[in-house]
Parts: sequence; C-alpha cells; structure tokens
Amino acid sequence: MRLPLMAAVLLLSSTLATPLFAAPDMPIDTRVSKLETEMRAVQRKVFPGGDTRYFEPEITPPVAAAPEVGAPATSPVADLTARVGALESELQRLTGQVEQDGFKLKQLEDVVAKLKGDAEFRLNRLENGPEAPAVGAAVVKPPMTSTAAAASSMGTTTAPTVAGTVAKPVAKPVTKPVPAAAATAAAVPALLVAGATGDPAEDGYMAAYRLWNDKKYAEAEAMLKQVVAKYPAHKRASYAQNLLGRAYLDEGNPALAAEAFYTNYQKMPRGERAPDSLYYLAQALIQLKRPKDACRVYDQLSDSYGPTMAVSLKDKVTKGRADAKCAA
Repeated sequence: MRLPLMAAVLLLSSTLATPLFAAPDMPIDTRVSKLETEMRAVQRKVFPGGDTRYFEPEITPPVAAAPEVGAPATSPVADLTARVGALESELQRLTGQVEQDGFKLKQLEDVVAKLKGDAEFRLNRLENGPEAPAVGAAVVKPPMTSTAAAASSMGTTTAPTVAGTVAKPVAKPVTKPVPAAAATAAAVPALLVAGATGDPAEDGYMAAYRLWNDKKYAEAEAMLKQVVAKYPAHKRASYAQNLLGRAYLDEGNPALAAEAFYTNYQKMPRGERAPDSLYYLAQALIQLKRPKDACRVYDQLSDSYGPTMAVSLKDKVTKGRADAKCAA
C-alpha cells in the first residue's frame, strides 16, 4: 500500500507547478488548507471510485425524511378542495330533492284549490242562480265613507252628515213585525241533525239556506242569526249575514235588509259576501226611495272591490246605477 501511495505522491509533485510543501513563510492555516487540498487530490488519483472506506465523500445524496405518523396523504389544500367538492355535490342533491318536493306540494295545493273552487261555485249557483259572483276573490279592507252614514240611518231617526252636508231628519222606516219563532225553534234541531257534517256552522248555514229556498223566511232568519252569533269568525258568518239580508229583502222588509247588509260590510269587510252585501244594500235603498244613497253605495262598492269583483257582479252594478240614474 505504501509503494503505490509514494509513487502517486512523486507523480503528483512532478506535475504541480508549485512544490509539494509550501514555503515556510506562509501562514500556518493556509499551509494546512493547502496540504488538505493536495491530499484530497492524491486520494482521488489513487482511489478514483471514491471508496468510502478510505475517505468521506465530499457530496452525499440527501437523506429522505421519514414520514410523520398520521400526516395526510395529500397536501392540505388538495384535501380541503376535495372536501369542498363533496359538500357542493351534496348541496346540489339536496337542492334537487327540495325542488321536487316543492313541485309535488304545488300540485297538491292546485288540486285542493280546484276542489274547493268547484264546491264554492256549486253553492253559489244554488244560492244566487246562474249569475253568482266568483268565490275566493281577495278583498281589501274598505275605508269607511259616506256609505256608512247612508246605511246606518236605517235604524235612527236622523241621518248623519254626508260630505259636509247638513244632516236632515228622516222618518224611521216602519218595519213589519217578525213572526214568532216558536215553530222555528222546533224546526232547527231536526234540520241540523238531517244535514250533519261535523261542522255546526256549515250545518246551520245550509239548513237556513234550505229554509230560505223554501221561502220559510222567518225560520231561515232565526237560524242565520244563530250562525252569525255563535260563529262570527267562521267563513260562513259572512254568507249567513248576507243571506239574512236577502231573506228580509225577499220578505218585503227593505229597512231590515239594509241594516243586515250594512252590518255584514261593516263587521266583515274581508268576508266573501261583503261585495254582494253592498250591492244588495243599494237595492234595498232603492226600494226605500233613496236613490242618491244607493248611488253612493255603488260608488263605495266600486272603490273598495272594483279590481276583484266578478264580472257578473259588475254587470249588476252597471244595471243598478242605470236604474238609480247615478251620475257617470
């Protein structure tokens, strides 16, 4: 081993431009560094393969760090992207399901509304004939105007002022006495039992309607009053109060009819029969020889329910205004 090493040293020293050993006047650290550099050069000549058994390699490959236990397989950004994508997919699925459920619910609501409209239409045809107004129209709450003064004077001896005019005394209309309701009290329970549907307000109104249709006005009036008094918040309360006025009107008592119609309009302006009550109120006032008040009622009807009135009711109002010679 020594001979090859010495031969290599001699060969290297002969090829170097400077002597093997530096001049003694050089600094010690420079001399040591120079010796180390030259020794490494010799080693590379003797051991060209860079055998690590004899010297440490100057360049070594980096050592891969061991993966941490529990570390994610992908980067945090990639992991978050995947999670967001999964959430978006689930949201799209739920949105589609909600839209499908909403469509099915809308179909059910349409079917129920159609059934309800058919039932109301048939009842209107029975009550008002072929020209029955449409049922279910939305009605806005009307403001109180001179119509209230015109109608409220039915039960007083003086009429309130209207549009700034001076109140004029009017005679209290003479009403026909209502027959005793002894027979009515006996007839009501039997009718209620015969047409029992489980809804007492509905049963009472339908029984009263049958009495009115049979021209048994006294019995119908008694039962209609009971329906309105016992079930004022029921849908049929507006129907019952309107039919009460119709019964008075058919009986030949326009004063009581006007009072009943105005009560329906005043207390239940959003009821389904409030527009009809205003129309029949004007009719009652015409029978009482008060065409000017009737014209005011027609104006109030158009102002309050004009956009929602049925075509048949509008036609009646047009004819009524012509009969009362109302101003255009």
